Amino acid sequence: MTTIIIKSFNRPYYLDRCLHSIYLHVKGSFEVKVLDDGTPPLYLEKIATKYPNALILQSNQYKEKIKAIEENITSAKPIDGFTIPTDLWFNTVNSSSDFVLVTEDDVWFTESIDLDELVNEMKSFSIPLLKLGWLGNYSDDKNYRIKQLTEHIYQTQPVDLFTSNKVVMDLFMYNKYKFFTILYKLGLVDNQTKRKYWGINSILMGLYQKEYWLSIWEDAKGKVDEKQQLRNAAVWYHKNKKAIFARTNQEVLKTTFQSSATGSYHEYGNHFDVNRMNYILNEAWLNDEFDSMENYPKDFSDEYIKRFLDTANHPDAQYDQWFKWSEKFRQQYRNLGAEVDN
Repeated sequence: MTTIIIKSFNRPYYLDRCLHSIYLHVKGSFEVKVLDDGTPPLYLEKIATKYPNALILQSNQYKEKIKAIEENITSAKPIDGFTIPTDLWFNTVNSSSDFVLVTEDDVWFTESIDLDELVNEMKSFSIPLLKLGWLGNYSDDKNYRIKQLTEHIYQTQPVDLFTSNKVVMDLFMYNKYKFFTILYKLGLVDNQTKRKYWGINSILMGLYQKEYWLSIWEDAKGKVDEKQQLRNAAVWYHKNKKAIFARTNQEVLKTTFQSSATGSYHEYGNHFDVNRMNYILNEAWLNDEFDSMENYPKDFSDEYIKRFLDTANHPDAQYDQWFKWSEKFRQQYRNLGAEVDN
């Protein structure tokens, strides 16, 4: 049994696509848990009716988040997207199966996989993390030793990755006492060094050995701190040098660059409110007007989104401003080497 865990917040039109793709493409023995942090009840009820086998769990601040969404729609009060239910995530993973796929509502399967086969191979090769998607970004392959292990998976072992105990890695990741600066001046690191550590972690698309995921998130307290995650991953790897990191032979997961759960992480200076856009699309989806599988397996087409934004014609969610906003979102990831246009 593998547990598929989906972090969710107020985008049922994407959550529907995510769940649909799971039951369409995933084979083997698995359970699905949706960890919701504020999707309004009417939307969740529809999801629960459509996917009765998916267990929906709500965060401790669920009611508070629902109120924040209502206030945002009625008075444009900003939604705090930085308060994160890491306790729910951690406790759910801790009580789940030995292998967990931890993803989010705006991620969906594009190819079929057999989780039982993949988990057995992870056990055989002592793989704590198998990446199922990497945004089409192969630019970091130069940092890995790549080797085919089976028909389904390739080893992507980091080369020359500095690891140490928690104290030293804390100095390194947070540049405490100018530790990283000193290494930089000595020519031992550069501006790309920390990026290499994403070879041993995944934000959205990782199939994990449970204990490894828990070690990465063990001291997260209501916030997402990527430096903390990478520090903890490096500390774990330092203690488990025989571990093999890997990815599937092809990407089987895809995500969006069209939307965001809130505007907290993606403010680009446009007169555009992503919360308003989500409300418009959520309502259309609730009324069976918005097809969550439009243009699948690609993301929703621009013209499809335009149809709903034009119909709503809200001053804070005009199509031209959305397009400028989404293009800046896409460009941010193009600059990192990601494939965002297919």
